[in-house]
Amino acid sequence: MVWFWYFLIYSFFGFLLEVSYARITGGYPERKCLLVLPLCPVYGLGACAILLLAPVKGFPPAVFLLGGLAATAVEYGVSLFYEKALKVSFWDYRGLPGSIHGRICMPFSLAWGVLALPLIYWVHPALAPLVQAIPGPVSLSAVTAVGADSLISLALLAQTHDRSCLEWRRS
Repeated sequence: MVWFWYFLIYSFFGFLLEVSYARITGGYPERKCLLVLPLCPVYGLGACAILLLAPVKGFPPAVFLLGGLAATAVEYGVSLFYEKALKVSFWDYRGLPGSIHGRICMPFSLAWGVLALPLIYWVHPALAPLVQAIPGPVSLSAVTAVGADSLISLALLAQTHDRSCLEWRRS
């Protein structure tokens, strides 16, 4: 159950990162998450992939490189799933350096590598003991809520093929 919580927490942190990035760059925070819950699953999956790098924790350059590669691979896979299974696209990096099919690009791959360092060395070590203390009934409630929101969100995307069905406000 701890991996579920890691996914959930880092999906929420990803949501906060998206909102912050939108505000800093002058945009508005488009919904890149679920219908109700403020979660961006691609960040949760990417962070979980980075956490699997524990064997190289003692070598920061490896954490940077492999963390960036792991998160980039997740980003590519999630983008491909959205496009092929749901016929919707949440991001498009065409025009950015190193873009591959608009799904990934060099600037964000480097950003994921940089973010892997605080995740591995500070954030996760601080959060892991807290996650271990979460009671089972709380976990069951959270799984139910996230599962329901995920299924509804996927159904809406599959039906509309339009990510605006998940946005806070309509353009």
